[in-house]
Amino acid sequence: MKAVRFHRYGDIDVLGVEDVEPRPLGPRDVLVHVRAAGINPGEAKIRTGALHERFPATFPSGQGSDLAGTVTATGSAVTDWAPGDAVLGWSWERSSHAEYVVVPHDQLVGKPDELPWTAAGALYVAGSTAWAAVTAIDPRAGETVVVSGATGGVGTIAVQLLRLRRAHVIAIASPRHQDWLASQGAALVHYGSGVTERLRRAIEGDGAGTAHAFLDFHGGDYPRIALSLGVPPRRANTLDYDAAAALGTRSQGSAEGTSRAVLTELAELAAAGRIEVPISRTHPLHEVRAAFTHLEHDHPLGKVVLLPDSVLNSAEGNDA
Repeated sequence: MKAVRFHRYGDIDVLGVEDVEPRPLGPRDVLVHVRAAGINPGEAKIRTGALHERFPATFPSGQGSDLAGTVTATGSAVTDWAPGDAVLGWSWERSSHAEYVVVPHDQLVGKPDELPWTAAGALYVAGSTAWAAVTAIDPRAGETVVVSGATGGVGTIAVQLLRLRRAHVIAIASPRHQDWLASQGAALVHYGSGVTERLRRAIEGDGAGTAHAFLDFHGGDYPRIALSLGVPPRRANTLDYDAAAALGTRSQGSAEGTSRAVLTELAELAAAGRIEVPISRTHPLHEVRAAFTHLEHDHPLGKVVLLPDSVLNSAEGNDA
């Protein structure tokens, strides 16, 4: 099969697509023919070595956690899946950016018919992270919640989960995405120099006059900004684990949101149209470098998704 590989830490040019063998199928494993696999900023940081202390790579390294596809084969002890089943789920072996992936049977859930393949294949990392972060701050109806990185893959889902809880959202994002944020009932504050004062003005104009909670999906100064706005540390959540440890904020992410129950709930919400999974762009697997260039440099709205060439070249590729 074709699969993404890199043999050393580095920039986008270390990525390639190679012929590899799927790992052997264990008794509780499932072989999935991948239809769509989202890409994530964390994968770019692993590739560069920025997360070596926390998530070291073993070379040659595969890549990818998100996946959606069709069951092709099952291990001898698997009873909950059969060939032909449509599924979405996750890999913890950095292996989903490929034509086929082997995963344990309990890392998959059924794909609703109404959920497009591209959205299904982009849901796990962003959805589980957003669900955990929103759960950590426990927003109540009418409260004001500030969200940094509001239009990335995680942020777009978090904004919608907050809307379902009837919170008021102040979104820190690029003005390019103002229309999408307005469609979700979120107020836009531009990022960049002076953002703290712009946030204060937006919060004062929001009616409540205070920020009750803060979700940080960008890092940098935002955890400190959250506290400077008067947000209690227990109601600020950041994906910057070092900042969380230093400041005493929460740091709930994909690990805390990973479960079949959560992924099933998110898939059902998306299938019913109660949330959407914005897809900025799709790329064939062999264009993995272009996909990460777009993700890392263009600040896209929502997710970027890889589609294996074997799917694009078949009749199956027509209903992504």
